[in-house]
Amino acid sequence: MDGTSGEKEGERPLISVVVTVKNEASNIGHLLDSLVIQEAPVEVLIIDAASTDGTPEIVKDYSKRYDFIKLRRYAAQRGESRNMGIKLSGGEIVAFTDGDCICNPFWAREIRNSLEKGEVVGGKTIAMGYEPFQSLGRVEVYHKGVDITWPSCNLAYRKEVLDEIGGFDPRFVTAEDVDLNYRAVERGHRIEYNERMIVYHRERSTVVGFFKQAFWNGFGRKQLTMKHGSLWSSYNPSEMLKRPISIWWLVRTAVALSGYFSYLMAHKRYRVERG
Repeated sequence: MDGTSGEKEGERPLISVVVTVKNEASNIGHLLDSLVIQEAPVEVLIIDAASTDGTPEIVKDYSKRYDFIKLRRYAAQRGESRNMGIKLSGGEIVAFTDGDCICNPFWAREIRNSLEKGEVVGGKTIAMGYEPFQSLGRVEVYHKGVDITWPSCNLAYRKEVLDEIGGFDPRFVTAEDVDLNYRAVERGHRIEYNERMIVYHRERSTVVGFFKQAFWNGFGRKQLTMKHGSLWSSYNPSEMLKRPISIWWLVRTAVALSGYFSYLMAHKRYRVERG
């Protein structure tokens, strides 16, 4: 199957779906099953960061059956890996999702609907997993009145915009998607929201995984502060207090703060060592 057959399909813009993965053997098949049924034409670019659990073999098996699924081994941070996917992409639209996601059957169609006139679109991400984790949600941050925290597990750009703003900043450990969205808005591009562009995202299934995610999210937020200090000038921390507060909300906040200050200390130490 080539994912591009049919008269009407030829009139639609090609969507290049970029997925960065590492050790997603238990999930990647579910994602690919959800992508092969999308409205054509699509190409799926799996950028594998040296998985050791059989992920590449699963992708290779799918690529034998669907020639629009392609695998590239590239061991790098997520931002740099996504840039590799952008470089390899042939579509005028580049969409991003993750290896632990499942895309709604109409995901690609809704991306096209949103980008007929728009340039960037974020979709509705539905969390799956342990209920106390999935109910926490994300903390929105706005720049010039636009929510810039639409995550890269459900995000699509016109490729010309990615080329204009230089893609992802490879220095980011996390929050590289927030940085990307910030720079797009700063250049005058508006991010639309389409609630019918749906992705189901698995939340961390263990407490250790939850702690790691919270820590690195806090780490990434401090990286954002160091790069875009003005980002937080219009942010009101009291908005967080309007959310239902649970023990897991408090734990996530505390662990994220430890990641936030860990980056600050590491940055100060680096500056001292550099003199």
